[in-house]
Amino acid sequence: MTLIIILLAVVSCKDSDANEKEKIKAANWLLGNWESKSVEGNLTETWKKVNDSTFQAKSYFIKEKDTLHFESITLQQKGEELTYSAAIQGQNNDKPVAFKLTTATEKQIIFENLKHDYPQKISYTQITPDSLVAKISGIQQGKPSSEQFSMNKIK
Repeated sequence: MTLIIILLAVVSCKDSDANEKEKIKAANWLLGNWESKSVEGNLTETWKKVNDSTFQAKSYFIKEKDTLHFESITLQQKGEELTYSAAIQGQNNDKPVAFKLTTATEKQIIFENLKHDYPQKISYTQITPDSLVAKISGIQQGKPSSEQFSMNKIK
């Protein structure tokens, strides 16, 4: 009888581990190299899977040969919580700012941090397997503001 209880405990632990990583698995479509070209410059984001609970990305905005914006992003699931942490070079003493997952569907993930100055909301929406829209939004200088970046997967 004791052996059966131990086996059940082991099996149920394995199931909860599998379920625990479901939220980050729903963002698998983010993995890869993405690019948005515009008159203002080129934005690239490169997403890699570190392990079952962590994705990391590097984001660069380059105009001609100048890097105007560099950001390190970590998407990490701990328990039931999925957090998007962004560290932007030259902002917040280069320390990451965390945004918690508020909405997750098959093709969209939205993170929010209402205490952050700007943005308060970051979303990624998959348009096709090879295109997505990244959007930052919130209140900036007392007014609603948003920027959106249409990105294509680089083969």
